Amino acid sequence: MKWVNISMGAMTALVSVLSFSPAAVAAEAAKDSVITVYSSRKEHLIKPLFDRYTAKTGTQVRFITDKAGPLMARLKAEGASTPADIFMTVDAGVLWQASEEGLFRKVDSPVLEAAVPANLQSAKDDWYGLSIRARTLVYSTDRVKPSDLSTYEALANDDWKGRVCLRTSKKIYNKSLVATMINTLGEEKTEAIVKGWVANLAAPPFSNDTKTMQGVVAGQCDVAVVNTYYYARLMKKDPQTPLALFWPNQDGRGVHINVSGAGITKHAKNPEAAQKLLEWLAGEEAQGDFAGLNQEYPVNKAVKPSPVVAAWGDFTADDINVEAAGRLQAAAVKLMDRAGYK
Repeated sequence: MKWVNISMGAMTALVSVLSFSPAAVAAEAAKDSVITVYSSRKEHLIKPLFDRYTAKTGTQVRFITDKAGPLMARLKAEGASTPADIFMTVDAGVLWQASEEGLFRKVDSPVLEAAVPANLQSAKDDWYGLSIRARTLVYSTDRVKPSDLSTYEALANDDWKGRVCLRTSKKIYNKSLVATMINTLGEEKTEAIVKGWVANLAAPPFSNDTKTMQGVVAGQCDVAVVNTYYYARLMKKDPQTPLALFWPNQDGRGVHINVSGAGITKHAKNPEAAQKLLEWLAGEEAQGDFAGLNQEYPVNKAVKPSPVVAAWGDFTADDINVEAAGRLQAAAVKLMDRAGYK
């Protein structure tokens, strides 16, 4: 018999390997093959992508959907015991807030940095935009000509008196629009514009974008400010609806855009697997579908929008860093309150 010298450290490692049962190995592998996502995006907008990712990689994606506020409260309450690996939501203001409240961890990903433009991601590298939504003008094709329109600011002019419809200021999308205006135009000028909008309202602010557009169709008003995907949904139901989109501020800062996005949670159990999923969602393979399910725009410039979205034509977008939507949200809320925008 030939004896072999072995150190105590090596012996300990060997014992550890030999005592690690096949069942334990399988359990560890199973844990690493499951990602949990908390999402304020609705199931029909994310499940097809998650199913596709599971079929491709074998990694299961479990998800819980709710509004952003309750999900963030849940993450804070669960703390280190949370099962969530990813928090996915809409609006840069919400993503910024989640970051400020310490719900995300920093991500080191050259893949995400290359796929997502710098103005559509966190300066702290802890969340990334995954789709773009434009908040633009929609007008009655029966009563308005495109040449009548120009900018968001122009809707405050006297010639739009009694012709404007808006969604409530309580919705995050309008808070973000006004916040970015403050960033570019300053509070004084922005407040004057918002007061002009309010003075030109044809009806009290509506509860959602669809009702706002229906107000235009019904003749209550002639022009409104909406997210483009709501327009897509309405036109899909009735392509003959007498509405059209207009891209404002094309000679200036451009159309206001926002994002849906996601980050890896601070207490993620499987951060590496979560990062792989985010990288895939931002990549060319998934981007068209991710954006197309809600008729939004891909963040990845290498990917074309859906035929429906492409048919609306090209536009110059505001290239402000969308984090301003969060950073100036409190100022926007106060400004809208002073302006009487309910």
